Amino acid sequence: MCHPAWRQARIAALRTDGLALLRRVRDRIDREHALPLDVEALARGAGMPPGHLSRAFRMAYGTSPYAYLMRRRVERAAALLRQGGLGVAEVRSAVGCPSPGVFDARFTELVGMSPGAYRRHAAGAAEGRPVRRPA
Repeated sequence: MCHPAWRQARIAALRTDGLALLRRVRDRIDREHALPLDVEALARGAGMPPGHLSRAFRMAYGTSPYAYLMRRRVERAAALLRQGGLGVAEVRSAVGCPSPGVFDARFTELVGMSPGAYRRHAAGAAEGRPVRRPA
């Protein structure tokens, strides 16, 4: 029979390995957010079932892998819209979001205004005009 402390050490090692794996998944999302990623592709890359990845990721980071991916895409889209020069459809495509409806809904949910309104707001602020935030 194994010493009880060995069991605890093994559990701790497995937990640490699992967190390192989840960190690699999170880093992949950060790096490849513009590519066509989904939970199945992330799980395949991590060598685990999609359901297990989703549960473990949520436990570790407080959000699902898909929600984290969409947050990264919206953050990048907001930065591109602030820079100007690109339309909303071009920005949506540049950040890897194929569905206009999903992109608009998530952007509005996370930023508080639609992508078009955000673009107009950012353009007005860049020109020094007083810009009223849409209600």
